[in-house]
Amino acid sequence: MSKNLATYISLPGTTAEAFEHWHEVFGGELEIMRYGDMPAMEGMPFTPDPQSVAHVTLSLPGGELAGGDVMDEKEYPLRDTAYSLLYTLESTQEAESVIQRLVDGGGSVGMPFERAPWGGWYGQVFDRYGVMWAFSVDGETPQA
Repeated sequence: MSKNLATYISLPGTTAEAFEHWHEVFGGELEIMRYGDMPAMEGMPFTPDPQSVAHVTLSLPGGELAGGDVMDEKEYPLRDTAYSLLYTLESTQEAESVIQRLVDGGGSVGMPFERAPWGGWYGQVFDRYGVMWAFSVDGETPQA
């Protein structure tokens, strides 16, 4: 049986910077492993830059976000609404604080954090890396 489901995101050479920023915004425990920190691997189909991120995890209450640097030359669109990272928080005050930290860090509001038709609260922010964060709080009266 699975212990946990983690979201994995690959960024184009900005993984360490993005995860360090998210660590500042959300807190939690951050672990970064670069290719230069690992022993050489026989049969690897590419030669990675030793400073590239091989694997990173940000452990947060309720889940884990993991990632690594993209290793090919293709361009992958990051700013899109086809996906988002949904983070459900305990209070509207906590959600508004996290949203503000993302905006202050160079992000922009995609959808204001407001009462949702289903009774809870919901909003979206694109961070400075183009990743869409969706925030949800179950039916709560906002703090004054």
